[in-house]
Amino acid sequence: MFALREVLMRKAGRTPRRALRGSAPGPGRASARTASAGLLAAALLITATATPSFAGSPPSRSPSAGYRSPSTGPNQVYRYGYSLGFHPFTSPHDVREQLTGNFWLFPVRGDCPAVVRPADECDLLGGNPVRVEAIGYDSLQIATLPGHDLGDGMHIRFTFARALGLHCLVVSAWQDRPTPCSERTLCSAASRTGAWVLWRVLAETMSISAYVA
Repeated sequence: MFALREVLMRKAGRTPRRALRGSAPGPGRASARTASAGLLAAALLITATATPSFAGSPPSRSPSAGYRSPSTGPNQVYRYGYSLGFHPFTSPHDVREQLTGNFWLFPVRGDCPAVVRPADECDLLGGNPVRVEAIGYDSLQIATLPGHDLGDGMHIRFTFARALGLHCLVVSAWQDRPTPCSERTLCSAASRTGAWVLWRVLAETMSISAYVA
């Protein structure tokens, strides 16, 4: 049957093509596989880089830093990650500096100053008092004060990271002790959902402003 097919193809002036097993894939398939591998490597790198060094450490008072570190235990409220897009010429420090130097970019700035510094106290939107606990090379940390809707003693840290030009924002929140809201399932779930939406707005804002950071 194969011989008959070969004869007919020769009469028609066509040369039969035989697929060779183990032959190299075409240029299009090879480039697609290379691109997929590159994206996977970038995703793994940014996931590793975006994980702050304090992950997994228990809450503790650092004499040098003067602020608490987050916990992955029962005191942790949430931990969210957001992409800020591709900014190969911008460092995480540049993005953090842009936020603390232009605090009107913060979605609920309230009456806080345009430039925030450690130990500053101000009210976020809705009369929610906070203190700027620390400003690091690539991070900003604030804490809620008595009178805040979520209760006092909640710490929120915003950490910026970059890998292969891709930036991300990691927001971690933990508390010193349970609050009336955290002890109620509905209130706690609503608080975490609201925070996810709010910090996504911040991430989208910073993804644009990072171009001029």
